[in-house]
Amino acid sequence: MLSNLFPNIDVQDFWVATYETFYMTILALIGTVIFGILLGLLLYMTTKGGIWENKYVNWATAAVVNVFRAIPFIILILLLFPFTEFVVGTIRGPNAALPALIIGSAPFYGRLVEIALKEVDKGVVEAAKSMGAKTRTIIFKVLLPESMPALVSGLTVTAIALIGYTAMAGVIGAGGLGNYAYYFGFQRREFDVVFLCTVAIVIIVFIFQFIGDRITNKLDKR
Repeated sequence: MLSNLFPNIDVQDFWVATYETFYMTILALIGTVIFGILLGLLLYMTTKGGIWENKYVNWATAAVVNVFRAIPFIILILLLFPFTEFVVGTIRGPNAALPALIIGSAPFYGRLVEIALKEVDKGVVEAAKSMGAKTRTIIFKVLLPESMPALVSGLTVTAIALIGYTAMAGVIGAGGLGNYAYYFGFQRREFDVVFLCTVAIVIIVFIFQFIGDRITNKLDKR
């Protein structure tokens, strides 16, 4: 069917590229959640009036977050080539894209985590502290559960940005639909390939948005 509508498409290569896009997005999203929540918590906890108030740690964390958010992703990939080759052993393929994807998106999600935590009613946090709750308890029993709808909503936004990042990474050999569209579509002037890859990326975005919205609505008790 695809071969009839899009004569220049190699169906097997197209499905491999689609799988690689999902692979990169999901694994990068897992890393982004871990490091993004750590960054967000550090920003929130060390701010003025926070449980771990420390202006120097807060400033340093904010500086790291702002610097990596400011670097265009395509440039970040190039800057991280030595690090990627050291960690992964190669600069090509889906696995090679993961360090740049995580480092590029974790600071973005970290800011969203910080915003979500700031929306938690301070009275609830103070009540937990007055009852002698430890910091770990406050984090895992109060802050994260109370901010969960906003965290999931922010993660949905981040996932969609990540899908775009995978397409950019594909241009320099990371695989996925971006790679397939550029090397097998654009460079060969076969624009039916570019069009189908674009449609596939849009569908993937809608899938992540739909899942994220459903989870957010279920978690939001308001």
